[in-house]
Amino acid sequence: MMKDVGPSVRASSTNSQTTTPLVTTPKPKPINPDGFKATGQNETSITLQWNKVKDISNYKLTYEKGSKEVTSTDATISSTIDDLTSGSRYNITLFSMRGEEMSEGTSITAVTAPRNVENFTFFDQNETSITLTWDSVENISIYTLWINGKEEENITESSRGTIKHVVPNLTSGTRFEFSLFTVFEYARSSGNDITAVTAPANAENFMNLTQNETSITLQWKRVKDISDYTLRINGKEETNITKSTELITYVVTNLNSGTENKFSLFTVFEYARSSGNDITAVTVPSRVVSVKVTERTENSIRLEWQSANINWVYKVLLNGSDVPAGSTSADLPKLLPGTKYVVSVISQFSGFSSAAFDVVTVTKINCAAANWQVTNSTITGRVEGLFSSATAVPKEQTEGSANTNLTGSNIFFTQLHPGATYNVSLFYEIASEHLLQCSHSLTLIPPTLNPQCKHRGGYSVKVSWETVKGVWTSVEININGKVNDVPRDKTELQIDQLQPAKTYKGSLASVSGKEKSAEVEFYCSTDPAGVIGGSVFGVLCLLLLVGLAAFIYIKKPDILSRKKPFIGGSKQHSAKGKKISAANFPDHFHQLSLDENRGLSQEYEDLSAVGTDQARRAALLPDNKVKNRFTNVLPYDWCRVKLSTSGPSETLDYINASYMPGYTTNREYIATQGPLPGTVKDFWRMIWEQQVKRIAMVTNCVEGGRTKCERYWPENGNPGIYGEISVTVTSEKRDTSWTLRDFTVKHMKTSEERTVKHFHFTAWPDHGVPENTVVLIQFRGLMRQHIDSESSNAPTVVHCSAGVGRTGTLIALDVLLQQLGKEQAVDIKYFVRKMRLNRPYMVQTESQYVFLHQCIMDSLTPNTNLDDNFYENVGAVYVNATALRELSLAQGKHPN
Repeated sequence: MMKDVGPSVRASSTNSQTTTPLVTTPKPKPINPDGFKATGQNETSITLQWNKVKDISNYKLTYEKGSKEVTSTDATISSTIDDLTSGSRYNITLFSMRGEEMSEGTSITAVTAPRNVENFTFFDQNETSITLTWDSVENISIYTLWINGKEEENITESSRGTIKHVVPNLTSGTRFEFSLFTVFEYARSSGNDITAVTAPANAENFMNLTQNETSITLQWKRVKDISDYTLRINGKEETNITKSTELITYVVTNLNSGTENKFSLFTVFEYARSSGNDITAVTVPSRVVSVKVTERTENSIRLEWQSANINWVYKVLLNGSDVPAGSTSADLPKLLPGTKYVVSVISQFSGFSSAAFDVVTVTKINCAAANWQVTNSTITGRVEGLFSSATAVPKEQTEGSANTNLTGSNIFFTQLHPGATYNVSLFYEIASEHLLQCSHSLTLIPPTLNPQCKHRGGYSVKVSWETVKGVWTSVEININGKVNDVPRDKTELQIDQLQPAKTYKGSLASVSGKEKSAEVEFYCSTDPAGVIGGSVFGVLCLLLLVGLAAFIYIKKPDILSRKKPFIGGSKQHSAKGKKISAANFPDHFHQLSLDENRGLSQEYEDLSAVGTDQARRAALLPDNKVKNRFTNVLPYDWCRVKLSTSGPSETLDYINASYMPGYTTNREYIATQGPLPGTVKDFWRMIWEQQVKRIAMVTNCVEGGRTKCERYWPENGNPGIYGEISVTVTSEKRDTSWTLRDFTVKHMKTSEERTVKHFHFTAWPDHGVPENTVVLIQFRGLMRQHIDSESSNAPTVVHCSAGVGRTGTLIALDVLLQQLGKEQAVDIKYFVRKMRLNRPYMVQTESQYVFLHQCIMDSLTPNTNLDDNFYENVGAVYVNATALRELSLAQGKHPN
């Protein structure tokens, strides 16, 4: 591959003069050869050539380091001088020789080729260039570089040591053959050859395609004619990839979740690779291992979890909505009590979210705020909020265990110990976890004790009672207005300082905590011995009068026949009662009120035993006992309301309700207790079956912190479903002392609808009386107008808590005001007696009996007339105030 450059030749000749002529002519000196030149050289030799001189075959070459004789008869003679120094200039002289004679000589200058460079290699490359390096050759400053067999450039570099040379403008990913020659004057070395390649181009569209918790899928576009790639992961690990598809994907596995990863992709051609493309991609964070509910209240939940990475954040969703969260916990406030919530905790990192860890939990319930109702053997309650089981555990050691029945929000505990205090606990089960929703202590009504009273002399009595099953802390005995508390361990009490020969009314009740049993009334008489003399005298007088009467009857029978028998007349009054005219009623009321209502007290006392000997067998059946709010207020069999059944059944047809007489019929009203949680469905069955048009409610659902009546109508405008009956509140009008409602009542099976008016008197305390008579008289007027406006003969349902005290007072007031208007006379005692024959304890307290008289009295007083605007804004039925006033005037000119 080396091209010889002909040497420059410098020749000289010497002419000699003959100074001494010879006799014979000598032969001339040999002539110099012509055509003397250097035809080639390498690092240690030079090849010379010349033309033969005629008749001469011997030649001599001389140069700086020696000489050389050459013998040749060739027309063109070549000879090589060896052992020369590379890259050196030599002066060479050629002589022709004939014998001992030599020509004058001809000279040329020639050079040896320089030596090849050492350590010729490639140092670096990129997509368009290759950097070559070699060690400089001493005294050489010119180098020639051939690329792929073609001379490309001469390189002049006079520096010593390692020489670097960049070959530019190359094609990426291509193999190149490089030959490097050292140049000395016209000669160059034999040359060094190497092969080197340019780096391939970087891949295009290098991107993160998808990712999960432990892997990332990468994608790039294939580089033309390149199928080998190297992937560097996080600056350390490298992976070789060979793929030839147009779009290349590669999944990087075994990565840590929720971390940032740097990927460098290099295109590889032979030993060279591209500069590389860099991208950053993240793995998806892993789901939290567990989430614990560490605190639950009625209105808040606290969640806690462990953070897997300090660079992660956590998102908390409450029923799908974001709530603030920390790195290891979240507090969820302002929640609803007893409500199920789904809380999701999600790990987040660099815009990616883990799968959600879902926690299902419930807020607690405030048991104390629930509607609880206790008897002496049951606890019932309606609790708003989620619970799936309930327990009632006695604080004291008792016999037997509670029977629990749950129906929706209603709780029934039966077979409990009278007077015992029970810890009621509600639970909710989620994923086999038993969550305590609330606990509350309730004390049952203690057992009813049966008192016995015996006199102890003329000034003392002894009250005793037997120990029965149950718990009580004390016994409360009231005689003559004086209350005595007797400890639990005693079963009798002697009461002193009484008057002889006198009967005292007393009451006895057991007490357990804040609960008290129903008061049992009894009568005690002191010893009459102190007044025996007066009694004997009275008897003698009586005998004398009887004898006198017998004498007169025998002698003058016509005298007694003129008069009506006194005793017979007395019996007639007792049976039929005695009406008091409107004109005489004020004086009658005044007389009964003398001496601290002594007459009213005596009348009321006379009514105490009325009707109590009648049968109550259905109410006492075991299955019916839980349907009674109080154990001593039970309907009589003969007049109880019966629910319809497919066949005779004293349990399925039972409801604590009684038909009550009115002014015109014996079934004008139904007196019933306030529904229990377990009897609301039966209550609405009765309303439907009896075709009731109106309900008068004279209690509040809760009074003094105790449940008096289960709410039996829906709230918030939504229909309430009670068995087969649907109830919707279509209107509600509140006043100071009452609320009027309209119910649409629908039978779910037949789709028949009816309207029921709800008269709710809210200003009447339990066992007491309203603040004044006017509000009750007005309330009764509203109810009476609705009754008169309906042509139906269906009974009016009236209830309070037990269905006897306030209920009896309202029924009596309505009937007596009708009687007063139509007959101008009333008989209060007689009608109360009539009611008590249908249901016990009607007009339950003496104060209610007195209040009933006061209502009649005030109805006769002009200043109790209703204002003209009283009925405004109470609904379409009640807007005509004048009409009601005219009705009152028609009924004896006294407002009702």
